[in-house]
Amino acid sequence: MAAAKALLLEEHYEDVTLASIARAAETSHQTVLNHFESKEGVAKAVAAELAAETSAARAVAKAGDAADVVRVLVGEYEHLGDANVRWAVLSDRLGDLASALDEARVQHQAWLESLFDEQLPRDARSRRRAVNALHAATDVYTWKLLRRDLHLSRTETEKTMTALVVGVLNGDNR
Repeated sequence: MAAAKALLLEEHYEDVTLASIARAAETSHQTVLNHFESKEGVAKAVAAELAAETSAARAVAKAGDAADVVRVLVGEYEHLGDANVRWAVLSDRLGDLASALDEARVQHQAWLESLFDEQLPRDARSRRRAVNALHAATDVYTWKLLRRDLHLSRTETEKTMTALVVGVLNGDNR
């Protein structure tokens, strides 16, 4: 699994083959097929492992503390952000794997909502709008824009994303 995970984090999904997974794992193509049934099966297993790692990494964030939440999130993005972006860009071509991305978005919003529960509006419509805005402020694409496209340092990226989160929490979302 480690070899497949490394390949899927470093390469574009379309460029990874069962043969390359088998070579990286120093096993046979047939062994990979026996364990996972398909490349999609390998990717689903890797996605499940990454989801568990993400949940564990995010569990340390301090509820209600925008700077700490962003620090934890940017730490995760520094590790997995480039792969997340590659997968998200291909979502329309991933077939059944796209549901893993949909689930990750749902989990991201649930995480944000639980951490900022006390600071969010009470009425459902305003709360949904605020959670959507928090999602945009903390999305991997926001991290990519700041870190990769604008070439900001990690510190400046964290400050900027924190300012966005604080703006949402203090804004007129009610």
